[in-house]
Amino acid sequence: MALINFDFQRNPRKAAVSTAVLVALLLIFPFFAQQFGNSWVRIADMALLYIMLALGLNIVVGFAGLLDLGYIAFYAVGAYLAGLLASPQFAALLESIINQYPVLGDSLVAILGPEIQQNGIHLSVWAIVPMAAALAGFFGALLGAPTLKLRGDYLAIVTLGFGEIIRIFMNNLNEPINFTNGPQGINMIDPIRVFGVNLGGEAGSRATVFVGGFGIPSVNAYYFLFLALCVAVVFVTSRLQHSRLGRAWVAIREDEIAAKAMGINTRNVKLLAFSMGASFGGVAGAMFASFQGFVSPESFSLTESIVVLAMVVLGGIGHIPGVILGGALLAALPEVLRHVVEPLQEKLFGHVLIEAEVLRQLLYGLALVLTMLLRPAGLWPAPKHEDRPDGDSDTKNQSSGVIAA
Repeated sequence: MALINFDFQRNPRKAAVSTAVLVALLLIFPFFAQQFGNSWVRIADMALLYIMLALGLNIVVGFAGLLDLGYIAFYAVGAYLAGLLASPQFAALLESIINQYPVLGDSLVAILGPEIQQNGIHLSVWAIVPMAAALAGFFGALLGAPTLKLRGDYLAIVTLGFGEIIRIFMNNLNEPINFTNGPQGINMIDPIRVFGVNLGGEAGSRATVFVGGFGIPSVNAYYFLFLALCVAVVFVTSRLQHSRLGRAWVAIREDEIAAKAMGINTRNVKLLAFSMGASFGGVAGAMFASFQGFVSPESFSLTESIVVLAMVVLGGIGHIPGVILGGALLAALPEVLRHVVEPLQEKLFGHVLIEAEVLRQLLYGLALVLTMLLRPAGLWPAPKHEDRPDGDSDTKNQSSGVIAA
């Protein structure tokens, strides 16, 4: 019998207890990890962002069965949108427009005002998040439209190319009009504010957030925000999975021809999978930009797409708790190795034999190979009844000779 269970339909009492224990552990974790340094809490912050990404990719890969190797592009779209609308970068954009097209530039300055020309746009991240979700969703549909008839390796190659195109665009969209500041990236991005409280900490506060006279480190404040967002994403994806649309995704994943024969509009359903999965990536990207205060093209390489896909595969394709487990393991692994393995090698051998980055790649490959050999469905695979929760009752009816109406 499993020690933990989150199936509220079949075992609500045990699921409630498991959920309560998990929530308690998550709430006290940053205060425990802080005893070993704020860097460990920051690792958890990044892990939560990657979990959001993995949950979004799980819609495309896990629910709909569409292999996407360019998912990190939507992460980049959200991050750069936040960088453009919450930093001085928009002032640089206006300056480049004025230099290239003086009439258009002067018109924009007259409309937007001279203050924006000097300081740029500084929108609240909560105004940027829905725009990031919408823009990333649009790019998701843009990617999905020409790939509707592609499957397997061919779809993977096209999505891989799309991800690289977005990264190269971000790397070169600084001339003649400076949208992204090119390889130098966008810095001085505004931190997130919640009800007027700066989660980055006010000036002179040493990255401490004060709420009602109580101060907590900035990384802890971001942890609770990202945790709340992850809970929201889990709720939305869970509802999607058990909705009519989610059933259509599963039908396409299992047999697209049969799904089409049953009247499912496979074109629209696939586009919705790409678009809705991408929107979660856009939200995570906006959060990442505000958290880091800086974005550059190097943060959105092909390796990042593969890492997010590995989280989904390693944890359990199509199973939300499994994806969360895979995301937590693979997001935290590099930093844990950096903090533990290299100092351990120095103590044992006097110098570092294998760098943490190299060891990470080796462990990634080893973990995926072992997973495919020993647990091909992932570390925490989906229960057999998850895609068809009424299966047991159907079996019972058939065994008793009763045909369900």
